[in-house]
Amino acid sequence: MMDHRAELPSHQQITDLKQAAAHIQRASRIIVVGCSGGGKSTLSQKIARQFGLCYISLDRDVFWLPGWVARDRVEQRNIIARRILEERWIMDGTNPSSLDIRLPRTDFVIWVRMPRLLCIWGAISRWAKWIGRTRPEMARGCIEKVDLEFLRYIWTFEEKFAPRLAAGIAEHGSDVPVLQLKSRRQMRELLDLLDRPA
Repeated sequence: MMDHRAELPSHQQITDLKQAAAHIQRASRIIVVGCSGGGKSTLSQKIARQFGLCYISLDRDVFWLPGWVARDRVEQRNIIARRILEERWIMDGTNPSSLDIRLPRTDFVIWVRMPRLLCIWGAISRWAKWIGRTRPEMARGCIEKVDLEFLRYIWTFEEKFAPRLAAGIAEHGSDVPVLQLKSRRQMRELLDLLDRPA
């Protein structure tokens, strides 16, 4: 639940959206993390288009082969290690086990940390929109799906995965500023600020 959230060191947290927007406008490399269904991909793609960053989806470009076949873990890590060497990118995907190589190359982290019911709704409405098809940020042949295991992952994300994420960010990116977006209103306000000239 919201009261028992894993927290980041206070010196890393950016709470002012104007300050966050200024960071994003200057950044060359951004990581966007958070629970599925929260809006990571939509936000990442908007920022990528607006600031000319290469959009990298961990789901599409790293984790999955066609037909929901998982790529070998060593190969996944090798792909990430190559991609982070590029000069300008925004990387959409949580994956705490690769934070040790991603964060040292990162200028800014956006943690999309929406309430879990909103994430459940986001995942279900996304499935309804793309039913029988593959959305653009997924690997070819990975037809959109929602099952109980996936919904359980979303429901327990804050308890099981957020602590790993917070620990990884604190350990491997202690000097990287982090913005946590905890509502759709905050996300809209950030996008409005990013629309304004730097």
